[in-house]
Amino acid sequence: MSNTQQGPVPVASEWTPLKARHVSFDWADTPLHWLPGQPFATHTINVLHLLLPAGERWFVHVYRQALPLITDERLRGDVIGFIGQEAMHSQAHDDVLPHLKAQGLDPTPYTAQVDWLFEKLLGDRTLPPGRARRWWLLERIAIIAAIEHYTAFLGDWVLNADELDRRGADPTMLDLLRWHGAEEVEHRSVAFELFEHVDGSYRRRARTWATAFTALVFLWQRGARFFMENDPTLNGTGRARVSDFVRDGRRGLLPAPGAMARSIPRYLSRSYHPSQEGSTAQAVAYLASSPAATAAEARTAEARTSGGS
Repeated sequence: MSNTQQGPVPVASEWTPLKARHVSFDWADTPLHWLPGQPFATHTINVLHLLLPAGERWFVHVYRQALPLITDERLRGDVIGFIGQEAMHSQAHDDVLPHLKAQGLDPTPYTAQVDWLFEKLLGDRTLPPGRARRWWLLERIAIIAAIEHYTAFLGDWVLNADELDRRGADPTMLDLLRWHGAEEVEHRSVAFELFEHVDGSYRRRARTWATAFTALVFLWQRGARFFMENDPTLNGTGRARVSDFVRDGRRGLLPAPGAMARSIPRYLSRSYHPSQEGSTAQAVAYLASSPAATAAEARTAEARTSGGS
């Protein structure tokens, strides 16, 4: 039997229990171009700070609505852990925005559009109870599964993006990206497994992948262009071109377009399961050494000790 005829096969050894790590970051010493001399690569990655606060708040909102549909206890625990991690991701990236504004790059015009997208276009609709309301919930669960395929792809990329270290990337920003990326790899199977649990329609998976992919490409190029055109240090000369993305992908400063393209048929394969990609062991190892994550663990341990004394 060919792979395209088989169902999703999870890799059991890649599962790990999930928990939110209450991290914090100090941006006082982080320059606007935290990747020295590379404004385009810096701002292309900075689009995460524009998209993720609203997007991950939306994930949390949708998943809270989905909890009553879950009948598997382990999956319920995974979804609750996912909700905690995504809420923390949203807060951490949201905290970067005042730092950007203080450096002369006000992200508000763009983030207002992103907020509208998630809160209005993809938000709750006035639908009668029953089939229509369930259909809209299942559509959004499937869209999240498709988006999570790419957040896991990006998480795996940044964990292995050694060129960022060689180019002298700001350590605080790099820790934010890798802490977040590691947790995306850690929980990469949850969204897909929730979709499979409540629906699992291959037709819906393929259709919502197309929706999510198109939206992500549009929003990302629009965000990169916004940053480059409004960067006060570039004096109106900043541009965001596809050729720049291809160039920096080849240099290892951004994900390679070819690798992103090859991830598409993997997600659309009927045998796809997120646990087949990335490494939980690598993600957990980074989280055990991340300055922000280890500081959060220390604060949590201290609070427990103080509470028990």
